[in-house]
Amino acid sequence: MSAQRPVQLLGVGVDALTLDTLLERVSGLVDARGQATVSYVNVHVLNTAASDPALRGFLNASDVCFADGSGVVLGARILGRALPGRMTGADWIHDLAVHAAGRGWRLAWIAGKPGVTDRAARALEAQHPGVQFVFTDHGYHPSQGPGHDDLLARLNAARPDVVLVGMGTPIQERWVAANRARIDAPVTWCVGATADFVSGEVSRGPELLYTNQEWLARLLVDPRRLWKRFLVGNPLFVARVVQQRIAGTRDAGSH
Repeated sequence: MSAQRPVQLLGVGVDALTLDTLLERVSGLVDARGQATVSYVNVHVLNTAASDPALRGFLNASDVCFADGSGVVLGARILGRALPGRMTGADWIHDLAVHAAGRGWRLAWIAGKPGVTDRAARALEAQHPGVQFVFTDHGYHPSQGPGHDDLLARLNAARPDVVLVGMGTPIQERWVAANRARIDAPVTWCVGATADFVSGEVSRGPELLYTNQEWLARLLVDPRRLWKRFLVGNPLFVARVVQQRIAGTRDAGSH
């Protein structure tokens, strides 16, 4: 379990990391050759964790938990705390590829629909010479049984240094929690829908929007699936954070 993190947001500790310090932390975990876990939080993850104690426990037990969305940065600001900024997978995956290529890391990726993750990996290999994806597979495997055992056996046979897992929250976190002890890799990293964006399977929307208000860009691309997550979830998140701020102020005033 990681040490107490600097920002406590809705019961989840968030590390105050820049992209450079995030990659440095991951490098240290790879070098340690243990069984570390890296996770992220955005508004959707924190809203889900608010009613899911197992998810909160997983996030707090992760060796690294960083801010994936600008809403988390805003939440910290409401509490009077500071986070360096958001780090969305579709952006940092390219920095990770360069970082991994320079260190000779072997990468694995389990995510997306059949074929999507392989296309994403091949795209990164084409853009960043030297990066090695030694294993890719889709993210729709049964949680147990012979097929699942075969997946883990094939994954471990590829001897990855970092395993990227993208199945959406809370499925990916549950999968990692259930299988981390059986994954023979120094780092297992939850990455959400990153493969969908890198492969071109899903559009990120207008660049002007996704670089500033990514939630709005995603809502425009897929309103039927995401309207509730953003139009209901975002105000709910802010209300919860304001409630935390008021409770903290009240507690401080009582001492």
